[in-house]
Amino acid sequence: MSIKEEISKACKKKILFTTHALDQMNSPMRMISKDEVRDVIIKGEIIEDYPDDPKGHSCLMMSKTGEQRVVHVVCSPKDKYLAIITAYIPNPEKWRNDLKTRRK
Repeated sequence: MSIKEEISKACKKKILFTTHALDQMNSPMRMISKDEVRDVIIKGEIIEDYPDDPKGHSCLMMSKTGEQRVVHVVCSPKDKYLAIITAYIPNPEKWRNDLKTRRK
């Protein structure tokens, strides 16, 4: 099963937001809603894959949300839920114009 399929299966069970993710989402500079995170999970694309993450396979997803802004979400599918590790608005100084490729 691909990581995208695992994410889809896990998010149908439950979505768990880590404290770190909620802190990042609630930052005054970001104010990312749970609905925006769901948009990324449902229609986003995987732009980085981390199969060897010590805490379990995770990946970085990206999509334009219903709020018409690009959001990045790092998530990790588990047996009973999808863990949202962090969510943020990509910084153009760290990402190329496509907001998919890190600057070196």
